[in-house]
Amino acid sequence: MLDLMPSLGSWRPAVSGQLCAVATIVGTGGSVPRPLGTSMMVSENGEILGSLSGGCVEGAVVEAALEAIRDGGPRLESFGYSSEDAFAAGLTCGGELEVHIQPLKAGSAELSMFSEARRPAALIRRLDSHGGVMVVHDPLRFRAMESEELARLLGDHPSTLFAAAAQVEPLLQGGRTGLVRLAPPEGCIDGWVTTERLALPPREDVQPEPISLFIESRLPAARMVIFGANDFGAALLPAGQLLGYNVTLCDARPAFASQSRFAGADQVVTEWPHRYLEAESAAGRIDARTVVCVLTHDPKFDIPLLQSALGLKLAYVGAMGSRRSHRQRVDALLEAGMPLEFLERLHSPIGLDLGAVTPAEVAVSIAAEIIAERGSGPNTSQAPGFPSLRDSTGPIHPAPVNPSPIPTATQHLTQEDPWT
Repeated sequence: MLDLMPSLGSWRPAVSGQLCAVATIVGTGGSVPRPLGTSMMVSENGEILGSLSGGCVEGAVVEAALEAIRDGGPRLESFGYSSEDAFAAGLTCGGELEVHIQPLKAGSAELSMFSEARRPAALIRRLDSHGGVMVVHDPLRFRAMESEELARLLGDHPSTLFAAAAQVEPLLQGGRTGLVRLAPPEGCIDGWVTTERLALPPREDVQPEPISLFIESRLPAARMVIFGANDFGAALLPAGQLLGYNVTLCDARPAFASQSRFAGADQVVTEWPHRYLEAESAAGRIDARTVVCVLTHDPKFDIPLLQSALGLKLAYVGAMGSRRSHRQRVDALLEAGMPLEFLERLHSPIGLDLGAVTPAEVAVSIAAEIIAERGSGPNTSQAPGFPSLRDSTGPIHPAPVNPSPIPTATQHLTQEDPWT
């Protein structure tokens, strides 16, 4: 629904006061074309805003939405591939969708809220028969137990609010979408479980209805802060943006940071790295999704910066350097009083063990490790054949398969490979 809201203010059916229904994907299974939270609006005249599947179930959803507008009742429709009924509405990709359809009366509080909140950060909608919606403008700082609006949405039942807080806050603060189901408060009969879509059962058959909250949260892009205005920083910058990060390039040396090849960064900052990170953290512009990549490869920058970074709750902290420089960094950090458990958060040497050599290849290696680290599984960074460099041994840069008989520049280095 969040994706449609910027367009609702100019959508003619909503502006002209027509009856509408909103259809939202609230459950998925298998391969599906669109994710949870994708919505489509249907007016009483059959006009459509948005799309749920790219075409395979839209017709059936429109019919169900028009029916919901006529009878005024919400419904939950399921769509999936059927090999038995070739004419059934379903997904040819073999997946399954659960679509919640909610009619919205002209002038209703929900429709007004949807139309007026042009760029909300998050929505909480109650999908059971109680209904209701609220906008959350600051998901990262939202506290469910302190929200009077959420309490009203839940019917002012303290026990239900407490149960909701444990599930609602992680979804909001993680920028995710999900369905939260809560047991009804004891003695609560403000909603009914019905087997028929239009008729209520006799009062003696009434059962308390579970509370269903659908959470949609969209946070600003997570930040990647690259420290080091060098070839590796220049290569990692577009890779970070490709992954959806807001990328900052920071270097204490103005002559390096001002190079035109870094102009594509979202921000270019000339400041001592640790001072900049501490100031951003104090200003609330660093959060648990932030990625920090230390590419300066200089102890006078690296040590104070890593002291600051490892003391924060960040998604990823990686540092470039050889295995020898990594050992020296660890020794310096331990000597400075860094707890050992903090050092376990450090990805150093940075990146997955892909055999990367060039700056572009190293950027791919770093990006791959970040993707693996932010994955859902506890061992996602240990892909078969591609462990993190910090968990592997041997040279970081492999020897060429067919070395040239003519000595290269790297062969004129000292006996110990500085990257091993």
